Formats: sequence, structure tokens, C-alpha cells
Amino acid sequence: MPIDLNEHLKNKKQNSSNKSPLDEEPKNPTPPRRPNQNRGGGSFDISGVFDKRFSLLYIFIGIVLFFVLVRPYAVIDEGFVGIKVTTGEFDFEKPLYPGLHFYIPGYQRIDKVDTRVKILSFSDSDEGGARGSNQATISRPAVNTFDAKGLPVFIDLSVQYSLAPERVPETISLYTADWDRRLVIEPTLGIVRNAVGRYTAEEIPGKRDEISLKINQLMQQHFQNLKNQPVQFVAADLKAVLLPPSVQESIQKAQVAKQEADRVKNEIQKVKNEAEKVAAQARGEAEAKRLNAQGLADAIMIEAEAKAKANQAVRESLSRELLQLRQIEVQGQFNEALKMNKDAKIFLTPGGAVPNIWVDSVDKQRNSVMAQ
Repeated sequence: MPIDLNEHLKNKKQNSSNKSPLDEEPKNPTPPRRPNQNRGGGSFDISGVFDKRFSLLYIFIGIVLFFVLVRPYAVIDEGFVGIKVTTGEFDFEKPLYPGLHFYIPGYQRIDKVDTRVKILSFSDSDEGGARGSNQATISRPAVNTFDAKGLPVFIDLSVQYSLAPERVPETISLYTADWDRRLVIEPTLGIVRNAVGRYTAEEIPGKRDEISLKINQLMQQHFQNLKNQPVQFVAADLKAVLLPPSVQESIQKAQVAKQEADRVKNEIQKVKNEAEKVAAQARGEAEAKRLNAQGLADAIMIEAEAKAKANQAVRESLSRELLQLRQIEVQGQFNEALKMNKDAKIFLTPGGAVPNIWVDSVDKQRNSVMAQ
């Protein structure tokens, strides 16, 4: 006959309560066998199922409490790199990049290092300090240095740089967390003093771009010479050059004197330009007159040459045959005059190639015949 397990347990509890402690039998170390559920038609025992579920729940709650209280993990944010330290030794081979990473509390730890671009600001103004509140900025006083003459000069400068992510464990191991000061801040001070000390205070304002370029070159060279190049240099910006009041006053006086000299020079140049303009105008007029006179002389010369050529042509055209012909013509005129008056007087005067002929008639009338 099947036995109800619940009723059996209830009866057993009642019997045990009626027994005295002396009559109590020793407990059986082995648990009682459960009746085979496949045999007969007894009721289903669910206590074992509940025990198993509660055990899994307890394990889950324990794991959750362990993670909440002990926190054996670390979340690396963007712009940071983690270093896993095991009993004081850095894991150089595996930098921990952004993401979720686990470690063993008490045996290991994870240190986070900022690898974002930092701004090292050397300035006495409030701008650098205010900017550091929301950016990775390190503020320092303005660089106090000296010019070539030993006069004090203050330089406002900003340097942008970042830590190489793949070199983070090695860099922190060698230079500790104070790597900014040892690798960037102190070398920057030396570089600025070296670059500025080559110029005088009067030259520095006008040589600002040249000094800025020199600082960038020296900074780039410095970071490249570091072993394994743990720091990445971005840029250096020379913002301002602050001079003592006495130096500023002397520079202002020099600038005023230079401006006055430039003004006088411009006035002299203006007068010189006017004089050159007048001289050029006079030279132009003289040249015009000379050209005009030369033109007239050339015209007269051309005319004279033309007349000479014409006379030459005439002379060349008077051949012996032509002269004989003209002589015959004159002789004919003589004959005509003699026919009219046998007593006529004929005068021959020189007249070029053909002489002038004067005829004096008897009735006192003079007729002149000129032939050429």
C-alpha cells in the first residue's frame, strides 16, 4: 500500500516529540531512500526541486555581491590606457586599451593613465588656469628667462603633447607618474631659454616667428631623441613676450625715433621725387627743343642738299652740244638786231653758261635780251 510522504513525516515528528532524550535513537547518517515515483501511484515530491533552485539562486546572489563589493574588474575609458600590476610588477607586454578588464583583487590592480593630448601652458594670465578645468591642461607660470644682454624676459608658451599608448607601461615604470615634469616640463624650460637667449630684448618682438620656429624645432628634436619615443609631440605655440617696464619704455622710444626717421626719410624722398620730376620735365622740354632745332637744321640741310643736287643735275645737263645750240640761238638774235638797225650796239656781259645780251638801238631805246 502506498504511503503518503507528508503524512509519514508528520507522524514521525509526533513520535519524536513523545520520546525522551534518553530514548532517542542515534541518527542514521545515510538519508532515507525516497520511494520510487515510478512505482505505484503515490504523490510527487517537489522539495528536492526547490532545494536545487534555491541553491542556484544563492550562488547567483553570491556572485553578484562579490562583483559589487569586491569589484574585480576595471573599465578603461576612451583616451586612457590601463596597466595591470601583479604584486608590484608591471605587465609591459599588454597595455590595457579602452574596454572591460578583469583582475584578481588583492593580488593584482589596474592603474589608469591619461593618453589624451595635453596642453602644457606657461602663462601668468587667468586664461590658462580656466582652460585646465575642462581640458587635460597643466598650468605653469610664464617662463622666466634672460635675453642676450642679461635682461629678464617672460615668455607665454603652450606645448601640446601626448603619451604614446603602446609605451605607457614602460614609461610609467621608468619615469613614474611624474613623467610630465621629467620628460616635458623641465626640457621645455631649457629649450625656451636656449632659443630666447640668442636675441636682445629689442629684437625679440620682431623675431617672434623666428623664435617660435626655433622652439618647435628644438622640441621636435628633443622628443625624437628620447629612448623608444614615449612622448608624441604635437606643437608649441609662442603666445606672448613680456618685457620689463624699463625695457618696454626703451623699445617704445626706439620705435618713436624710428618712426620719425622714417617720416623724415619719406619727406626727403618726396622732395627728391619732385625734383626728379621737374628735372625730367626740363629734360623733356630741352629734348623737345633740341629735336625741334635738329628737325629745322635737318630740313635746311635737306633743302640745301636738294638744291645742290638740282644744280648738280643742271650742270650735268649742260653738255657741249647744248651750249653750242644756245650760242646759235644767241647769234640768231644778233642777226635779227642787226637787220633792224645796222648801227645797233651789242654788249656782252657774263651771265653764267649763256651771257646776257644788251642791244642799244639808234633811237636810244634799249632792249635787253637775257637768255640762260
